Amino acid sequence: MLLTEFLTAENIHLDTPVSCKKRALEIAGKLLADAMRKQLPEEIESDEACPIACFDALLKREKLGCTALNNGVAMPHAKLANACTESLEKPIAVFLKLEQPVDYEAQDRKEVDLIYAILFPAQSCDNYKAYLPKIAEKLSDKNIIKQIRTAETEEDIWQLFCYLDNQEEQAEEAQETEEQANEKTE
Repeated sequence: MLLTEFLTAENIHLDTPVSCKKRALEIAGKLLADAMRKQLPEEIESDEACPIACFDALLKREKLGCTALNNGVAMPHAKLANACTESLEKPIAVFLKLEQPVDYEAQDRKEVDLIYAILFPAQSCDNYKAYLPKIAEKLSDKNIIKQIRTAETEEDIWQLFCYLDNQEEQAEEAQETEEQANEKTE
């Protein structure tokens, strides 16, 4: 499970209207804060999952280096040092399919229309670092990108992500079985 590890079906948004990279990060920050609020225990104030803090974390990380993956895909990510993140057990992601592509300062100079944004709780960020390159690899696959772009609904994208994660799990299980068989023959 890679693409759906931190993402839920309700955190997939299609035809998101944005005019620039900064606005895309702002909307991603707001949606991440909304998703975080839903995960927080009731005794924690919901305003602690602040859209401004989420946006600031994404923007600060973006200033360190562009998070575009090329081929019109970006994966903004950051760790969120905030009191409310102590209550989060794992990172939170949102997926945006933009209404119109925006200049994202990508290395390949292609405008971005697909954004997979992730926020990591500061206290457990190291536990999840290994996921980033794996998610980036999936989102860099041209066949997968094409399927995402042709998807017509949020459910279509969710089902695609679930299917891809299921394939990944089956491949890992097959590899483990093969390794165990090889160990027995040695």
